[in-house]
Amino acid sequence: MFSVVTKSNKRYFKRTFFVLFMAFNLLIIHSCSEEQNVTIQTPESKGILLIPKGFPQPVFPANNQYSEAKAALGRMLYYEKILSKDSTIASCSHCLKQANAFSDNTDFSLGFHGEPESRNTMTHQNLVYRTRLFWDGRGTAIEAIAYRSLWLPYVLSGDTNEIVRRLEKHPLYPKMFREAFGDGVKISATLISQAIATFVRALITGNSPYDRYINGDKSALTESQLRGMKLFFGDTAKCFRCHSGFLFTDEKFHNTGVVSHYFDRGRFEVTKKDEDRGKFLTPTLRNVEFTSPYMHNGELKTLNEIIEHYNRGGRAIIYKDTLIRPLNLNKTELTDLVNFLKALSDKSFVNNKKFSNPNNVVH
Repeated sequence: MFSVVTKSNKRYFKRTFFVLFMAFNLLIIHSCSEEQNVTIQTPESKGILLIPKGFPQPVFPANNQYSEAKAALGRMLYYEKILSKDSTIASCSHCLKQANAFSDNTDFSLGFHGEPESRNTMTHQNLVYRTRLFWDGRGTAIEAIAYRSLWLPYVLSGDTNEIVRRLEKHPLYPKMFREAFGDGVKISATLISQAIATFVRALITGNSPYDRYINGDKSALTESQLRGMKLFFGDTAKCFRCHSGFLFTDEKFHNTGVVSHYFDRGRFEVTKKDEDRGKFLTPTLRNVEFTSPYMHNGELKTLNEIIEHYNRGGRAIIYKDTLIRPLNLNKTELTDLVNFLKALSDKSFVNNKKFSNPNNVVH
């Protein structure tokens, strides 16, 4: 599924020249604009960053370009307990578990001292390709989210000055920060968030049975999954209307009739537009088998419940999307759709040791 970089001397020198040439050009671009995004060409077979066949090259922020050293540091910090106030909970992985495709397996994640989040935790996968973050789309930069998580009382509740002191005294981190950001660098909350964001952007998944099927392996899907795929992309279920593209999301906001009361007003909290009440960002369906419970409030627990919800046409509520209507699917069709959703599961992703807790960090 992944490209292999040749080891021949001839191609090695060509690649080296190309990388140096691109680095020089990126340096010029970066100096012109800190806000401009540029694409980095990274050898797919090396380190943490792997680009699945058929996926576009990822784009990294000009002021936080990708490097393997930075991703390795970010991976350590992603699992690091000393980022929390009393070093009792792992930083990001406490609520974002690899076995759950970097989501949580509970309705509402519990942060420092059991403080609950207000919404179900969205998965951290393929975020390098996303432009909107959180259920209401208020997030745009992973760095900002990582930074805020360090000190928010209901997440890690830490003191950034104390966190920096702990990392400075650590036997490994000072050297890793120098490798990631250069000699003479001083550890800071900003660099912590940049490293974590770099690792998060490397969490790319695209090796499911569905991917193998569309890339030529016609034996990758079962007969039931093939029927489910036809329903998914067909005019009967029309799931593709919202779950579109290689990420299986249109990155838009929809009211799908999950609730009958607006205790959580969703996108309205950002736009203040009445028609946005109860609208939430379309989640990706990749690895959806591993990311239960579902919806912004975790109300639906299984894939069967999701399909049954849409088959009924959701609940009656004002501002519900006109796309949400009864589908009148029979039992076999419902099963086929569930089986197709399972065909989007990338088991190599949730078992990838390059994304797991590093051996030298004990929790």
